[in-house]
Amino acid sequence: MDPIENLMAEHRVIERALKLIEELAYKVYSGETVDERALQELINFFREFADKCHHGKEETSLFPRLESRGIPREGGPIGVMLAEHELGRSYVRALKESVEKYYSGKREAKEDIVENALAYARLLREHIFKEDNILFNMARAVLDSEDLKELSEEFERIEVEKLGKGRHEELISKIGKLEAELRLL
Repeated sequence: MDPIENLMAEHRVIERALKLIEELAYKVYSGETVDERALQELINFFREFADKCHHGKEETSLFPRLESRGIPREGGPIGVMLAEHELGRSYVRALKESVEKYYSGKREAKEDIVENALAYARLLREHIFKEDNILFNMARAVLDSEDLKELSEEFERIEVEKLGKGRHEELISKIGKLEAELRLL
């Protein structure tokens, strides 16, 4: 698969997971019973799939390649994307902490769950829009067919190295199972 198309396909899966985390956060806020396991599985998905794998591909492969083709990091779109990756990581860490507090009996942490889940979802939706509509168009303009071939190979290697063989597909499947389980298709 074309590496840019690969990243965009991963964006669609991440958007599905964002819908789930938002729905669960609203349920927590409204006092409905929410299985902690579902929240933890989504947090793990964001850490493994969105950050370790997807952002890993961008940070270790795509962004350096774009820089070598003249797209600036500082004061440019790559720097913005990297800063947003870091901000996203901080939201996920805070979300994990607030979920753990909430399920250990500190019910006041429900506001933190909602705040962090919704802030993360908003950030990632805006981030995905910028990548899909700006950065990836820039990438297509500066990368040649050899670059795309090499990126595709690097992406496959990153999936195995960062997640383990077959884990990428397992995580995508996990989102489908959570959607079915939570009836949010």
